[in-house]
Amino acid sequence: MSIAPAPAADTERSDDDLLVLTAEGNKEAFAVFYDHTSSRVYGLVKRVLIDPAQSEEVTQDVYLEAWQNASRFDPTKGKALSWLLTMAHRRAIDRVRASQSSRNRDLAVGVRDFEETRDDVEETVEITLEHQRITKAMRTLTPNQQQALELTYFQGLTNTEAALKAGVPIGTMKTRLRDALIALRTRVGASEAA
Repeated sequence: MSIAPAPAADTERSDDDLLVLTAEGNKEAFAVFYDHTSSRVYGLVKRVLIDPAQSEEVTQDVYLEAWQNASRFDPTKGKALSWLLTMAHRRAIDRVRASQSSRNRDLAVGVRDFEETRDDVEETVEITLEHQRITKAMRTLTPNQQQALELTYFQGLTNTEAALKAGVPIGTMKTRLRDALIALRTRVGASEAA
């Protein structure tokens, strides 16, 4: 951005006067104000942020805000440099907080999306062994108990539907199912213990 050099009279004005002129839209006064204060603003911002690139960006934002809000400056309440440095410090702190918040979000997402590695071979072996134990235990059940489990668990029928399909009263179907589950639990537990 190329700014025409300020008239010599403006270089002798105080920062307060320059900021008041800036509030009136005087670009030359703002350019001189910038030249007088930019190293201090950048230094403050860099001490807070450390990162030179972010410091330059925040410094630019500070001067944009100063240009837009120069009319809010009241020379009776303080110095222009203090007003500007307060603004710079707030912006730098806001950037630190935003960066920390972003890191916290990234960490939370990373933790949420983290999947522990699993031993698929071990899991497959366990499932296979469990299937073999259950299959072996199922063969020891009575045909009525096997039918009750087949209809309700493997075909997904309700107790009422299973009783109708087997041609038995619902109470009988429930009894067969209960007895089958007890026997199955006992036999699978015994094979695990062995």
